[in-house]
Order: sequence, then C-alpha cells, then structure tokens
Amino acid sequence: NYFLTTMRISEKALYLFAASVAGSACTAFSPSRAAFSSLSVQSAFTRGFGNEKLLSYATTAITRSRSRSTTLQMNVFSSLFGGGAQQSTINYTTLEFPGNELGQMALEGKVVVNSERFPNLKAASFAGGCFWGLELAYQRVPGVVYTAVGYTQGPELTPNYGQVCSGATGHTEAILVYYDPKECSYENLLDTFFNRVDPTTVNGQGNDFGPQYRTGVYYHTKEQEEAAKEKFEKEKENYRKPIASECKPAQLFWPAEKYHQQYLEKGGRLGMAQSAEKGCTDKIRCYG
Repeated sequence: NYFLTTMRISEKALYLFAASVAGSACTAFSPSRAAFSSLSVQSAFTRGFGNEKLLSYATTAITRSRSRSTTLQMNVFSSLFGGGAQQSTINYTTLEFPGNELGQMALEGKVVVNSERFPNLKAASFAGGCFWGLELAYQRVPGVVYTAVGYTQGPELTPNYGQVCSGATGHTEAILVYYDPKECSYENLLDTFFNRVDPTTVNGQGNDFGPQYRTGVYYHTKEQEEAAKEKFEKEKENYRKPIASECKPAQLFWPAEKYHQQYLEKGGRLGMAQSAEKGCTDKIRCYG
C-alpha cells in the first residue's frame, strides 16, 4: 500500500520491483523447476516488507522470471528508485563501534585480525544464513565483547543490503565478533557456529536461500585456520551429507547498515526485544 499510494508507483512498476527482489529467492533453485516453495518466496520479503499484494507480485514474478539474470534484477531495482536503494553507499562513520572501525578498515583494504582500538580483542567471522539470528547467538557467548553484522567474501567494494540481496555481488551475510581470548577460546566460537547452523545446506539456512545466505567459517590467522579445519574434519563424522559450509580465509568485512546492527536485541521487526545476556538460552526468533 505504501508503494501504491504514498509513492504513487504503478502496479506494473511494483510488479517489476517484486521481480527484481524476488529474484534472490530464485538463485538457489534450478530454472527448470516447475514450482517454488511459498516459504522461500515469503522469506525474500519478510524483512522490511509485509504487504500481501507485494508478496503476491513476488510469487508471480518468481514463476515468470526464473531465468532472469542478477544483473537485470539489479538494473530494474535501480530504475524504479533512481539508483538510491541499489547504489547508496553506507556511511560507516555513523555506525557505533565496532562498525565504524570495521568500515574504515575495509575502506583501507585491511582484513581484520584484531581491533585497532582494543588490540587485545581478536576478530572472528562467520556466516550462518540471516545475520540477525547469528549475531544474537554470538552476543550471548561469554568472552565475546563486540559484534557487528555485514557482508564478506565478495569482490565488490562498499556493498549495501539491496546489492547483496540481489545475489550479484558474491557476498554473504555474515557477522564479525571481537572476542577476548583470555575469556573465550576460538574453539568455543566454532562450537557456537555448528550448534547454530545446518552445515550441509547449500546456499541457505532455514527459509532463506540464495548465495548471499551461504554459511561459512572465515579464519583470520594461521591458528584459526588450523582450528577451523580440524573442527570441520570432526564435524564430517556427524552428518551423512557432505559439509557445504565454507572454510576459507577471511576477506574484507563491510559492515551492514545501522538498522541491521544488533537488530534482534533492539526488538526486530515486531518490536519485541530478545535478550543478549551472556549465557542466555532463550530460543532465538530469527526475524524478531
């Protein structure tokens, strides 16, 4: 309704917009597949959208646009909004710590090893589907001092949410934590990752699918690399399917927009704050 009335966007344009955004839900499926999961369609719109008409357009768009390229998806998105939503650059200086520091380091081409402000804090990064729930899981880990959500493992510089959601930038939604090794071991952080995700799922987690939701452990030091690879070898014994989660060197970490940071702790889309207290075991509601 907001798009149709307030912004006076025509239904045809809204359909094209739905096709553009919904395209990210298509990327995890074969173009020859006859039908798509309604949950997958909805997951492309649950964050930020809840309009029934828009969801309907999305469903139709997915059915008719399976072969649409991600480049075309991004171009349609840009044409509707003059490039603002698609191409706007995140102002990292407006983010709270550690987002501001991480943004500056990424702009300088630095892969984080430890905090520059607090050198005793080491960095670790993980991707586990939607970054909201994964961040809250790590906020609760004793010894994790700071967390930030963002985009990593892609070649594009200064990506934003719209671009990453299109699936065209190569990034995955991820979190980076600053932890105190005197209080929390890296092995403990690996345990949190494997307790949280299904590492056998390809390009997705839960109801979220697409390359931007692929899971992974991204190591920042040689020591982390050795620990991560050893953990992956042990975890293989727990699954019949092969491990799909990535285990790769960390690349530049680009913090996400301010409203994504500590999203569930601040209330999520429903305004119902979830506890980030250390040791909390409350079930995490992924979207709020």
